[in-house]
Amino acid sequence: MNNQYIELYDKCRQMIREHSADVMNAVRDKAYDDFKRLGIPTKKLERYKYTDMTKLFEPDYGVNLNRLDIPVNPYNAFRCDVPNLSTSLYFVVNDAFYSKNEPKAPLPEGVVIGSLKAEAERNPHLVGKYYSTLAKTDNDGITALNTMLAQDGLLVYVPKNTVVDRAVQVINILRSDVDLMVNRRVLIVVEEGAEIKLLFCDHAADDRNFLATQVIEAFVGRNASLDLYCLEETHEKNVRVSNLYIDQEADSRVNHNIITLHNGVTRNRTDLTFSGEGAECVLNGCVIADKNQIVDNNTLIDHKVGHCNSRELYKYVLDGNATGAFAGRVLVRHGAQKTISEERNQNICATREARMFTQPMLEIYADDVKCSHGSTVGQLNDAALFYMRQRGISQKEAKLLLEFAFINEVIDTMKLEPLRDRLHHLVEKRFRGELSKCEGCKLCK
Repeated sequence: MNNQYIELYDKCRQMIREHSADVMNAVRDKAYDDFKRLGIPTKKLERYKYTDMTKLFEPDYGVNLNRLDIPVNPYNAFRCDVPNLSTSLYFVVNDAFYSKNEPKAPLPEGVVIGSLKAEAERNPHLVGKYYSTLAKTDNDGITALNTMLAQDGLLVYVPKNTVVDRAVQVINILRSDVDLMVNRRVLIVVEEGAEIKLLFCDHAADDRNFLATQVIEAFVGRNASLDLYCLEETHEKNVRVSNLYIDQEADSRVNHNIITLHNGVTRNRTDLTFSGEGAECVLNGCVIADKNQIVDNNTLIDHKVGHCNSRELYKYVLDGNATGAFAGRVLVRHGAQKTISEERNQNICATREARMFTQPMLEIYADDVKCSHGSTVGQLNDAALFYMRQRGISQKEAKLLLEFAFINEVIDTMKLEPLRDRLHHLVEKRFRGELSKCEGCKLCK
């Protein structure tokens, strides 16, 4: 199975390089060597023990290495606006930034949102300073594979002391007439004192088998702020494998929310490192899954320095034969005194067939810290269901209300009020079984 990707690179190495930028090509061969050594991770590895990655990467997918044009104009076909949320809207089609139409809303001076390949050609010094420095290829086979094959993606650059008031919405669309593998790369640089809010939405426009690998590197400078919201609404034939790497400097703030409403198999990895004191982060996740869907979230928060705060809350509601997994490790290193960390994972299995694997972990090498962690797995409260039934509420409606209240704790922490309101609506529709595609979307009639 690993050989098919090794042979693909051997055969198409020149084509891959010709359709990418020198900055991305500079690390490509090392990633190839690392992938040959590491391969696709197996369940024998601690961080991959809950999902069989080899099975996901085994099928023979098409790969658009020659960068054939995809016949779609997402600005005309796609409507995924959140009411009352004024956003600058951008699209990534498969793994290429869509640059044929530009958003009408202007950005502050110096802010760059565009094709990673194009910006790497225009400004190789900027992109080369950051690209593939957080996402190391020598210790993760998925990151190595993505770095080996990725040819384009998205660059978000916010210069020093610049505040982007308008939220930036990026729609990732999977579009193909054949089964397809895409390898998307995202680089986010928020310099000292800068602020930005990003909303990434993943959608599948065609009823095809998709395999999407994604590697995001996010650099958050001193006293900078990054709000990152990731919403997945794809379909049951979609496999998403996303690795997010975040580095925070002193006094910076990161608020990351990941929401899985519709999917096939999803595996999200988040590695966050505190490199400067006084920084804080919030990692939140909510998952709604049924049928045979699989959602696996794996996180690492590395407190390399002291006086940093981290909070983590992931909630799952699993129905049908769905499988969920959460493994969250908080590492407090020697000398990282005055660390404050809280980690919670709470889960509901609505059927006997649903399965949840949970493993919150604390690893502490400092003695002046306040750290806690915990997890719960249970079913809906029978007493609460009985109470609601006694007051004339149907069994189905009572179940929905309890699930809705359970998941809302995560949604209510989100800072973007219009997005919060929209998610309340989408989550309710999801629990009612009414949400199969975005309202107003012409792509997937």
